[in-house]
Amino acid sequence: MNDRLYFRQLLSGRDFATTDSMAKQMVNFCYLIGDRQTGETVVVDPAYDTDSLVDIAEADGMKLVGALATHYHPDHIGGSMMGMNINGVEQLLERVDVPIHVQAPEAEFVQKVTGLDAGALVQHQSGDVVMVGEIQIELIHTPGHTPGSQCFLVEGRLVAGDTLFLDGCGRTDLPGGDPAELYRSLTDRLAKVPDDAILFPGHLYSEESSQSMGQTRTSNVVYKPTSLEQWLQIFGH
Repeated sequence: MNDRLYFRQLLSGRDFATTDSMAKQMVNFCYLIGDRQTGETVVVDPAYDTDSLVDIAEADGMKLVGALATHYHPDHIGGSMMGMNINGVEQLLERVDVPIHVQAPEAEFVQKVTGLDAGALVQHQSGDVVMVGEIQIELIHTPGHTPGSQCFLVEGRLVAGDTLFLDGCGRTDLPGGDPAELYRSLTDRLAKVPDDAILFPGHLYSEESSQSMGQTRTSNVVYKPTSLEQWLQIFGH
């Protein structure tokens, strides 16, 4: 592992937004990924209490230079959800002027949910790399949970949002969900991620907060089907 890599996994309701009942209920993970040598960092899926996330980074001597959105759902980037308005990227930009990196198919949904102008977003294709100092973050388009869901591969770590959990995967019965696409994302698009890479999910839905991709591929029920037809019989809707 690279000593200059700055990487923090933060749990909503515990590590930030500690008085927010929805943050505690939703158990979202937010991530800070940066370059210790240059002091630059990006934040993945800032929601609930963006000021605290910036404060945590600054307390570590890091300057926020961007945000990465795994997908458009309000518990990951802010917006209205279940009758509540969640703090997110809109409030983040009121404090720091940074680009919001999204997959191109997700841009329209991010704009609708957050109210951001198109100019606030940097639209990417799968395989694009976002540089944070000298740290490379590869963006992998993994549609299925939403049309523009993406995962981030950095220094042997996969930050997967709601595409893949330690147990299970993201729902496909919400607007934009597609079970066949999610199967292809899990089996084909993430096939390049080695077994010794560590999976960091978008929610704490398991006892552990991370585990190897090899263990996930062995133990996670979503990898049991051996064909798309089998997958759809179990996980299709």
